[in-house]
Formats: sequence, structure tokens, C-alpha cells
Amino acid sequence: MKFEVLKPVLVSNQERAKENRKFFDQAHSLVLNIIGSPGSGKTSVIENIVKRLKTQWRILVIEGDIKGSLDSERLSKLGIDTIQINTLTECHLDAFMIAQALPKIKRPYDLILVENVGNLVCPAEFEIGEDYKIAILSTPEGDDKPIKYPLLFHLAKVVIINKVDLLPYLDFKLKKARAHIREKNPKAVIFEVSARTGKGFDRIVNFLKKELAKKR
Repeated sequence: MKFEVLKPVLVSNQERAKENRKFFDQAHSLVLNIIGSPGSGKTSVIENIVKRLKTQWRILVIEGDIKGSLDSERLSKLGIDTIQINTLTECHLDAFMIAQALPKIKRPYDLILVENVGNLVCPAEFEIGEDYKIAILSTPEGDDKPIKYPLLFHLAKVVIINKVDLLPYLDFKLKKARAHIREKNPKAVIFEVSARTGKGFDRIVNFLKKELAKKR
């Protein structure tokens, strides 16, 4: 019964996502849907990426939160444009919410980073017109999350393991985490970083520069 209710919703969302995709394609924008648990460091990861790319590329961040605008206000201080979406009772962004933000995009952007609502379940189910999903897994969450929340790790082209600076104090095993991710998605590109120290971001930035170059 649950499947019968969700299917039309997801199909309808997918159609709207295709329309969003056309909008982004016209501007040659690379659109990344960033998904992770509350506290996994999504905003800090975005902050590190923006700092390293903003002088070369036009960047927009779309922030999804249930309420408030703390993260978008924080990112605006980096000198980039942001759009805030408050979902109120919804635990994810969907294609229709992103569609409502499109009229606010008045100029083309090379890179659009969409920070989804903090959650490993709902955001994975809804396409928004992105090029691909990025999953963020932080070490305090445990190395078993790819097993417990398989859909996100199956769909994500990129997985960022954040807070590796805390590894000496945790039972998190990098080798085991990588194996769990590979089990769900053998083609996933995995990065290990510390958004606090900046360690590992050179590899991500080099990867994104190549992805951005493909859009030109």
C-alpha cells in the first residue's frame, strides 16, 4: 500500500526534475545534490569547496532547511549568492521546491551546490534535476551507515568521508567504510577529508574542476 501511494508522487517529481534539468543545461551549470545527516558537516564541506573555487567559477548555493537560514547566512559571507528554501514539515527537497527557486536565478552559474535537508533517507528518494548526488558520511556516525542507508550510497556518484581528523578517537574503520560503500556502489568516487583542517580538499577540487570543464 505504501508503494502504491509513493509511486505517482515520485513519477511526478521525476518529470519536474527533468524540466529543472533543462533549465540548468541551458546555463551549462554543474548541479550537485549534497546529502548527509545533521551534523555530518555538509555546510563546512561546501564552505571549503567554495573558498577554493570561487575566484575561478560562478557559484550558487541553494540551502534546504526545515526552518531558519543560519547556513545560507554563513555561506553568503564568502561573497557568493545563496537561495534559502524552508521545507517546514518536509524532510527533503524535491523537484517542485527547486522549481520554485528557479525564477530567483537571474544569471548563469558554473556550479550550483544544493545542500539538502539533513537526512540520509528521504532526500535520496527525490531527484531535483541534479547532475548527481554527493553523500557525506562523517566518522562519528559510524562506518556502518552505507549498510543501514543503502539507497543513498547506491545512488551517489561521490561519497565524502568527513571528519577524518577524529579517527584516533573513534572506532570508525576507514577500510570497512570503503568496503561497505563499494558493496553498494562499486563505481563511487570516495574522498576522505577534514572540513575542520582542510585536509583532502585538494583532491575534491581537482575532481570538480574536471567536472566543470566538461560543461564548457
